[in-house]
Amino acid sequence: MVQHIPQPGDLEPIERASRDELQALQLERLKWSLKHAYDNVPHYRRAFDEAGVHPDDLTTLADLAKFPFTEKKTLREQYPFGLFAVPREQVVRVHASSGTTGKPTVVGYTQRDIDTWADIVARSIRAAGGRRGDMVHIAYGYGLFTGGLGAHYGAERLGCTVVPMSGGQTEKQVQLIQDFKPSIIMVTPSYMLNIVEEFKRQGLDPARSSLQIGIFGAEPWTDAMRREIEERAGIDAVDIYGLSEVMGPGVASECIEAKDGPVIWEDHFYPEIIDPDTGEVLPDGAEGELVFTSLTKEALPIIRYRTRDLTKLLPPTARSMRRMGRISGRSDDMLIIRGVNVFPSQVEELILQMPALAPHYQLVVTRDGHLDALAVHCELREGGADNVDALARDLQHRIKTYIGVTTAVTLLPPLGIERSLTGKARRVVDKRPKNN
Repeated sequence: MVQHIPQPGDLEPIERASRDELQALQLERLKWSLKHAYDNVPHYRRAFDEAGVHPDDLTTLADLAKFPFTEKKTLREQYPFGLFAVPREQVVRVHASSGTTGKPTVVGYTQRDIDTWADIVARSIRAAGGRRGDMVHIAYGYGLFTGGLGAHYGAERLGCTVVPMSGGQTEKQVQLIQDFKPSIIMVTPSYMLNIVEEFKRQGLDPARSSLQIGIFGAEPWTDAMRREIEERAGIDAVDIYGLSEVMGPGVASECIEAKDGPVIWEDHFYPEIIDPDTGEVLPDGAEGELVFTSLTKEALPIIRYRTRDLTKLLPPTARSMRRMGRISGRSDDMLIIRGVNVFPSQVEELILQMPALAPHYQLVVTRDGHLDALAVHCELREGGADNVDALARDLQHRIKTYIGVTTAVTLLPPLGIERSLTGKARRVVDKRPKNN
């Protein structure tokens, strides 16, 4: 299935640099990033001052542990542009991820940031086996979500022919793959399985399509799903990792010759693993929460950003940079439903805006074929409502509008949601099968 095994001459010098060379570059860039944030972002100046640290205190990479963390709530508190380190007029693009009602997390990019992002996604596609002239079918969503445009600019930077299909319209996805004959597809792994099933529905063998490589991200997936995709679609499936707060897709990506975990592009993003409870930095190989500091971002430098993803740092193999282990879970209550980040608190806010609904609810996650499905169960207040169906449709519409995910809403009578004897409400019921 492998289209092209990279040779040493295909790699950028930094991808085969010594550890000493890489760490020297990281230290230089980290000093710049801390100073850039401190000098230009009031939040970081306050946070550093309150922690009693200054960018000049960083003399080794280990000194980064002295600096305070950044969390998702920080981006919401600074909404929309409070974390920008350059004048808004120098920001050439903004993206946003789903957040609490009316308060998504907003990220910005200078032209140099866009170029850097395109470079690392191009590097990621090349690591997956892609080459100049390959046709890339992009089925990630376009728009405020970073997936579609991130993949698009990277594929163009590599010199590929881009098919900007975006998500949905599964029949048309298959038609274009059959007609255009791309060799690479970039999409969520769960939606890839839907595409595979659409091939079969049309009487086509997906393993005989032109596709040779799938670059999959935006949601957690298992080695079992990798095997299923590879066997059914007849392709090599590689993992790409990213998050909008740090850059977007391409923060880390697997190499096709190894397929042993995404390589973190450490010349642009400095990783740490911390104990999620104490914040203590853990050694490589220990599982904990992944933290990133940007090394080259201009518009929105991010310092020690807590991703909440639980993983570990692994030694280099195919490249000079460390790898991420499989994400085993999260240190918060976030769900990822079809590539959309969903927090129970977001749904709660919307429920509380509707006077007829009581503040008791459960989110029930199931798997519909290969796609996750989210149902929202909530209670009517005493006295009921005149039109329960209309009320359910209203909440469903609000969730779709503000959070970006389609749900099935069920309104139950008072006391219809189970109560916990321990006092801690069971907000999420996850009925998805547990794959290894």
